[in-house]
Formats: sequence, structure tokens, C-alpha cells
Amino acid sequence: MTTPDVILIDAGTGNLRSVHKALEAAGARVTRTADPDIVRRGTRLVLPGVGAFGDFMAGLRSRGLEAAVLEAVSQGAPLLGICVGMQALFEIGEEMGEHRGLGLLPGRVVAFPPTLREQGLKVPHTGWNFVRWVRENPLRAGLEGGGYAYFNHSFYCQPARAADVIAQTDYGFPYASAVQRGNLLGVQFHPEKSQRVGLRVLSNFLRWTPTSDAA
Repeated sequence: MTTPDVILIDAGTGNLRSVHKALEAAGARVTRTADPDIVRRGTRLVLPGVGAFGDFMAGLRSRGLEAAVLEAVSQGAPLLGICVGMQALFEIGEEMGEHRGLGLLPGRVVAFPPTLREQGLKVPHTGWNFVRWVRENPLRAGLEGGGYAYFNHSFYCQPARAADVIAQTDYGFPYASAVQRGNLLGVQFHPEKSQRVGLRVLSNFLRWTPTSDAA
């Protein structure tokens, strides 16, 4: 099997070293870049993010990466968004005011409600939690029963389209922890910190070829 080439997109808001190493461990040849021309020509993209939604989107835009990502996706390149990178796929993020996302998926990114504290749950949601697949998707091969993954976030995605949700995680209530539409995939958890489950998720992404009827 040929080694898959992956473009690891650097929006300038976090250390991508662990994601880079995890992708290599999963079998990828990785190019980490903030060059929009390289992203635009990419045939398989990973968009990782940490920190605040607005800062992440500002980093993408200041580097000319927003248009490059949208162009690559429109040409059919598979894209995996990780943590804030998944959140950025949606239309609006509400962290520290309203901020426009990439708008590739309908929905919003909202804060965990204060009522979680009444249930003894802390925000941010940090640590290991169970990812339960709710429909067939490219990431679940070898993980059909779901699995535990590592999370660290205070905001979560509210997809407007239920069919876009491929996995849920319970934290006071079930929320979307993975999404898919067409050649887009997103995971709220950190596969690079999720040991066996994370490595399998990345391996499955690397071996996935979207079909024309995947939307």
C-alpha cells in the first residue's frame, strides 16, 4: 500500500508536533504548512486546533488559509478537523462573542451549560470519555463498539442536521463528538492523545476514499 500524503494545516494557534507524530505513527507522510498554495493543492487535509474558536479562525484568515481550505474541500479532498478544527467546520462559534466559522456544516458551537456543575461535572470537559458511534462512518472500522478517547474543551458543536452526527459522547447530556458530511470529518476528541482508539481513527481516515454519494 502506498504511503498516504497528508497536509497538516498550521493556523498558528497551537503546537502541532503531537498530531504530526501521531499521523506518522498511523502511516502518513506529513507536510506541516501554513502555505495556502500547498493547502489548496492538498489531496488529504488535517485541520487541528486548540484554544479559542475566534483566535483559531483569525489565524486561518490572517494566513490566507480559509479560502485555501474551502477550495481544497470543494475539489473533493478529504478533511479531518480535530477539536477546534472540528468546531471550525460549522457556521458560528459563540466563544468570547460570535465568530464566523468555515460554514461547511450548518450549526453552531456553544458553551456547556452552567447546569453541568449542579451534576458535579467540571468545565472544561477534560479527560477520557466514551465515544459511541451512532451511524456507519469511515472512522469506526475496528472500533465498532466505540471506545474511550481524550477530550479537553468548554464548547461543543450543535449540528443543525442530525444526519451529520456520526458519534455522541455523554457529559451531562449526549452531544456530537464526531461528524461527517461528504468528504468532511470532524472529531471533538484528540486522537493524538487517545492511544489505541486515536491511532485507529487516524489510520481509518488515512485509508478512506470518499465516494460521490457520501454527502
